[in-house]
Amino acid sequence: MIALAENSYGKSSVRVMKVQRDGPLHTVKEWKVEVLLFGDFESCFTVGDNSEILPTDTMKNTVYSRARESSAECIEDFARELAEFFLGRNPQVERVNINIASSPWEHVISHGKPHPSTFIRGTGETQTTAVTYSRKGGVSVTSGLDNLVLLKTANSGFEGFILDSLTTLPETADRLFGTAMRAQWKYQSAALPAQLPFDQLRSKLRTALIDVFAQHDSKSVQHTLYAMAQAALEAVPDIMDVELAMPNKHCLLIDLSRFGQTNPNEIFVPTDEPYGNIVARICREAKGS
Repeated sequence: MIALAENSYGKSSVRVMKVQRDGPLHTVKEWKVEVLLFGDFESCFTVGDNSEILPTDTMKNTVYSRARESSAECIEDFARELAEFFLGRNPQVERVNINIASSPWEHVISHGKPHPSTFIRGTGETQTTAVTYSRKGGVSVTSGLDNLVLLKTANSGFEGFILDSLTTLPETADRLFGTAMRAQWKYQSAALPAQLPFDQLRSKLRTALIDVFAQHDSKSVQHTLYAMAQAALEAVPDIMDVELAMPNKHCLLIDLSRFGQTNPNEIFVPTDEPYGNIVARICREAKGS
């Protein structure tokens, strides 16, 4: 017996830029949107019946149209609006996933002040959200950031690890610690019916992560990752967990002795591959446990 199992379909990488000129400083939002629909689409797969299929091109057009009408100031609120819209118009859809990545644009500083209508692309860091609306299970919101590049040049070491016949890495109490971090956090379901200040909470959580990275006396990437996630959970009570992925961006100390020179931890070569990859999810303990 052969049967259709889990399935979904949608439109990915829908890029939209929204410009607002209703204040002395214009604002620019650049989003990349993914729409995924889940529902009773079996007849499309098995017998080619498209009567319950919303074209993915229509999904793309919906993103543009709703962006024009939306008053949302953050990606979480826009994702929720989109999901509600798709559910409201498509009774055959049981669940909608909306994923959005936002790229930063910043005002150019001209003559000592922000120019009202000229922008410069920010860092490679992106803001993300994944919103799921279900007819049966309500809403879930998982937000995050990606490619937050951090580096510290002190208070980082790696010692006391396993030394076997294949270990060549020397122990050190003084190394560079660099990462391009990805963070994701899930909001408490009880908090979602209210209109949360998602941008403020994101800023608060991001600040907590960076502050701990800077101040922590790191014995390993794992050690610092846990301390960062702990601080994020303490800073934002509205979230239930944090997952951090911290690839270790190695900077290797160069041996200059063959040139008759010393290298007191000053000259390194940054490497991209291979790299260590440390991932962990830290959550709140259930009450009473």
